[in-house]
Amino acid sequence: MLGLAVHERDWVVVGSTPEEMVNQGFRPVGRDFPVFLHPKTGEEYALARTERKAGVGYHGFTFNASPRVTLEEDLARRDLTINAMARARGGPLIDPYHGQRDLKARRLRHVSDAFAEDPLRVLRVARFAARFHWLGFTIADETLALMRQLSTPEELLALSPERIWKETEKALNERDPQVYFQTLEACGALAVIFPELAALRGVPQTAAHHPEVDTLIHQYLALAQAARMDLPGLARFAVLVHDLGKGDTPPSEWPRHIAHEARGGTPVSRLCARLKVPAEFRELGLLTATWHTHCHRALELRPGTVWKLLRALDYPRRPERLRLFVAACEADARGREGFADRDYPQAAYLLGAAAASDRVDVRALRDQGFEGKALGEAIERARITAIEEYRTQWQKSH
Repeated sequence: MLGLAVHERDWVVVGSTPEEMVNQGFRPVGRDFPVFLHPKTGEEYALARTERKAGVGYHGFTFNASPRVTLEEDLARRDLTINAMARARGGPLIDPYHGQRDLKARRLRHVSDAFAEDPLRVLRVARFAARFHWLGFTIADETLALMRQLSTPEELLALSPERIWKETEKALNERDPQVYFQTLEACGALAVIFPELAALRGVPQTAAHHPEVDTLIHQYLALAQAARMDLPGLARFAVLVHDLGKGDTPPSEWPRHIAHEARGGTPVSRLCARLKVPAEFRELGLLTATWHTHCHRALELRPGTVWKLLRALDYPRRPERLRLFVAACEADARGREGFADRDYPQAAYLLGAAAASDRVDVRALRDQGFEGKALGEAIERARITAIEEYRTQWQKSH
């Protein structure tokens, strides 16, 4: 109805039972309630169901999936009105909760007060806000009020870390990922789920380098730039956490943040451990938090320091990590008021220096008699020399 590409179809089945579904060849996959995969298309078919709050958190529900549950009852348990519409194959639109009206009004509105029974919906609505921000969608005031009601440690921390991360990873890949975190902040959830990020609100930076001043605003701007650059979620996460060390700067040192890179590892590690963030995200996040200012100063670094940076990134064994790191640093540099379209020559310089270090002739060094530890040291010296030669050529051409 928005004219966007359809990637999947989900079906709700009214008036059936699990036994009837299995007898027709459907394969059961639902752990908490009856969901089946079509034997040929692989599409999901869920039995119509109602649910009732019976505990705390996402799993605190009891479900009723009897054949007597109606389609309208099933749709009533959906989160947003725009997600509570249905259509039989070739049939008319079924819209008992005015989803089409809200779709036209570009409004994200909850279906019923049952919304407040599921804390996961705070994250889901924030993710939909990030997905449809570019189309002008906003959250209805009454829905935001319910999200605030749900944004307590008791409810949100009852969610599994895996579920929180799954929603967050999806949000990072949306068109406006910063809106996800801005929405969580607006309803009070950011301080509960991402306290390391929320700690950046009100922390000032030097206005000459950061006209936006507030560090959390900078994080949002940088994340918006990462999306604008079409970076993968892995790099977007690195952008998200790159400045967490500034949250631990003593106020007496504001607006400077000396050694925030060294401090950044602790809050990044804490966040990743709590949410069980996958290792590749954690590793790139830690590296970006620790080394991003080296990337910004790449044109001033000595060749030996450039190689130290490359080695920290496990280059040349993992060249893709270098590209993601450099891209994240570029998003950071552009994520400042008035800097969105500034050139970032450091990216090309570092990638060029890395490529130059690749051209070392290891076989020639072996032929000279180097082996073992001595060979490794000779290779490193040769790489630094290659970077130095590259630097000289760069300076002449720029």
